[in-house]
Amino acid sequence: MPGDAEYDLVSVGGGFAGMIAAYRGAQLGLRTAVIERGSEDAYRCNSRFSGGLMHISYKDPANPAEELLSAINEITEGHASPALAKAIVSNCKRGLEWLQAEGARFARLDPSMQRADIGSRAWILAPVRPPVTHLEWKGRGADVTLRLLEQNLVKRGGAVHRGTSVSSLVMEQGHCRGVRVVGSDIAVRTIRASAVVLADGGFQGNREMALSHLTPKPEAVKQRGAGTGVGDGMRMAREAGADITALNAFYGHILCRDAMHNDRIWPYPQLDLLAAAGLLLNREGRRIADEGLGGVFMANAIAREADPLGTTVVFDEVIWHDSGRAAAVAPNPTLVTAGGTLHKANTLAELAHKLEMNATGLEGTVAAYNAAVAAATIGSLTPVRSNKRRKAQQVIVPPFYGAPACAGMTNTMGGVRIDGNARVLDANGTPIPGLFAAGATTGGLEGGPAVGYVGGLMKAVVFGLLAAECAAGGR
Repeated sequence: MPGDAEYDLVSVGGGFAGMIAAYRGAQLGLRTAVIERGSEDAYRCNSRFSGGLMHISYKDPANPAEELLSAINEITEGHASPALAKAIVSNCKRGLEWLQAEGARFARLDPSMQRADIGSRAWILAPVRPPVTHLEWKGRGADVTLRLLEQNLVKRGGAVHRGTSVSSLVMEQGHCRGVRVVGSDIAVRTIRASAVVLADGGFQGNREMALSHLTPKPEAVKQRGAGTGVGDGMRMAREAGADITALNAFYGHILCRDAMHNDRIWPYPQLDLLAAAGLLLNREGRRIADEGLGGVFMANAIAREADPLGTTVVFDEVIWHDSGRAAAVAPNPTLVTAGGTLHKANTLAELAHKLEMNATGLEGTVAAYNAAVAAATIGSLTPVRSNKRRKAQQVIVPPFYGAPACAGMTNTMGGVRIDGNARVLDANGTPIPGLFAAGATTGGLEGGPAVGYVGGLMKAVVFGLLAAECAAGGR
């Protein structure tokens, strides 16, 4: 990349959001480029690592917009930005069709084969990742599609600059006019651009930010994704006067605690469904969250604990053979066969001993929980228990099980505030000219008290498209 460069649109980050923004811009006649910090051909990023599922709050993106909007409002408890929710439900089907037109292949899951952890998520990028415990992503749907998008971008005259980091935005009289970059073999320079799209992923890889916003012990939370998002886009946007949403939530799942040191047992199996049917307890044998809100919510609750590695999922024989088998990579039996720890006992007192958990606390908590389930009064428990994601089941049939757990974090949910056209907003809600953001760099759509997850890949696709189209329309 000799000399200074000039483009109409520059994407900061080469995941789905950034690559799609640059490619869509090139389709619309813009001179575009992707600035990617990773230097490898298959640089690490969450988009490439993903399983390729496309959904809107666990609903098929091809469903009617009204149904999808209702799903978003329900899962976020009404905290999603109306403008962003409307934008994604109005454009998600178009986004899928656009990907197909560009050569992406999808596998449509047979409804008879869908399981409890998949729900209505009917679109998945092909070739489908195999149901194994470890991370197998090379040559799979998301990786193949990202490579395809890059090839299409280059064919249209776009550029991808690897091994290059963006250090700051070029701001002139309140307008974003480009970026300053640093490469491994080049000096700091300025790249001029009429539009800049911040799409470098969340801040899950930034220990200081995670400590400030997500967990008292970042080292006790497993990086479930690439861990390459370090919050640079948010920092630069803030320096340019952008508004930043709440940063206190992430997308992730409950993992076996052994995932902290055993790379063969992440990102699967997840313990979400076991915990949602049973109990999530601390070392005192006390519940720490509403298990009925699902795995993403509970993973955040684990991370917020003073001792994030001190939680355990407790359940009985019925749950082990029911929820334990209700996933593509089911805990029963892969949790054990992959080398994960699972304690088993004929009494709760014996289980508490094996778990080094307070036996009185465990027995009292399970008794109160079982009584509430039997009487249909789970809302009176502390913390409150619901059946929103998974129905509570009594823990009464021995043997009893305890699976030591940890939180697995994939990407953060909060970030740069944008409007329905992916334009970055300042504290007054006014767009900052020339500045856009898409994907996990942004906030406002997901999260809320219930840590509602809307769908990372679909969010990246839609707002990548909208950023490019708005930038092209404003030339």
